[in-house]
Amino acid sequence: MNRVHIRTYGCQMNERDSEAVASQLVARGYRIVDREEEADIVLLNTCSVRDQAEQKAIGKMGHLAKRKRRNPDFVIGFMGCMAQNRGPELLERLPDVDLIVGTQRFHHMPEYLDRLTASRESGVPVPSSIVDLEEETGSQNTIREHLPERRKVSAFVSIMQGCNMACTFCIVPKTRGRERGRPIGEIVREIEELAADGTREVTLLGQIVTSYGRGEIPVRNGKSPFVQLLERVHEVDGIERIRFTSPHPRGFNRDLAEAYRDLPKLCNYVHLPLQSGSDRMLRRMNRPYSRKKYLEIVENLRRNVPDMYFSTDIIVGFPGETEDDFHQTCEVFDRVGYDMAYIFKYSKRSGTPAEAMEDQISSEVKEARNQELLGRLEKLSGRRNQALVGTTQEILVEGPARKGPYFTGRTRGNRVAFFEGNERLVGELVEMYVDRATPSSLYGSLVLAGVDT
Repeated sequence: MNRVHIRTYGCQMNERDSEAVASQLVARGYRIVDREEEADIVLLNTCSVRDQAEQKAIGKMGHLAKRKRRNPDFVIGFMGCMAQNRGPELLERLPDVDLIVGTQRFHHMPEYLDRLTASRESGVPVPSSIVDLEEETGSQNTIREHLPERRKVSAFVSIMQGCNMACTFCIVPKTRGRERGRPIGEIVREIEELAADGTREVTLLGQIVTSYGRGEIPVRNGKSPFVQLLERVHEVDGIERIRFTSPHPRGFNRDLAEAYRDLPKLCNYVHLPLQSGSDRMLRRMNRPYSRKKYLEIVENLRRNVPDMYFSTDIIVGFPGETEDDFHQTCEVFDRVGYDMAYIFKYSKRSGTPAEAMEDQISSEVKEARNQELLGRLEKLSGRRNQALVGTTQEILVEGPARKGPYFTGRTRGNRVAFFEGNERLVGELVEMYVDRATPSSLYGSLVLAGVDT
């Protein structure tokens, strides 16, 4: 009864939470398995940002419930954002579920599973399903463990939880709570441990990562708490690259733009959510910046780092979005020239102001606008990658590719690269001559002086 499979839906924050839970379970004597068919316990770490992710999780749990009816000792549970937002409703809809744990109680998972498995082994069932959706002070400090056998060249590090913004489309403040940051020293110690075990790149995670430490850590020498943290991480021996996600445009003041210029380990890649290029839509979304301000941020970043790579988030079909609003988004899209974009068709989220807004957009219009931006993205990304053909790019080697006789890694600009190599190179920074490119990937050969690949 100790084999656990965790399936994760949604963002990098959820991936990191799942890894921390897995590490806590391994420390308690559980075994993590990759195949749900082999598991005695299946946990779904859920997402509430989009309806599609919720429906996938509910569908999967319904499938698992059928297995549970055949084998009552099989344990199934929800955790994460959907669990937090819809816990009692989920239990009513899926009464076979044993466990529903919210976003601030992940670290209690081992004790809850101990209770459930002990009841199965003793033959004395627990009186009801376990549901824990309480808030807990200090929960942000519990997401720090990593699975030793799964530590990678590149690792996520959670620096905070929660969100203080009030975007009208977003459920995250409700599911994750208010912003809560971890101490700088604790974050740095975690990264030092990762570096000692071979991690070479870290991605700092937060709902709005650039808000880290606001109101808790004083500004020093004109530098925000987040920039102070970047400087401390930059000092860690063994770490060669630093990234972060997901920020908010309001966090991109002069100190952060200059950090890109002054900290060589901070990669020349930024995820800068736009959501819409229309000021009218930004106001409806309650996004506290304008189109003009956003473009000024882009220009300032490029002034400090001319070879900056940009990705973004876009919502199409937000309530009331006209053709002119969408056209303005297309204009910003082309002007920035995004290298990558996550383009979402708006979907209602229960409990958000946008749910009740008039002028909801039809699914047909959403799909057409989605396809329009995807087409533009393919052209922009393809053009940027083609410009790299014939150049030499620094690659952090991550490991064998999933398919073919290649190894894979990423450039500093976060472009995926494929090349011939061997296991000795995993974790190394190497130079790759780019022979050809597609809109999504680079292909080439390594430039290794005196070293056989």
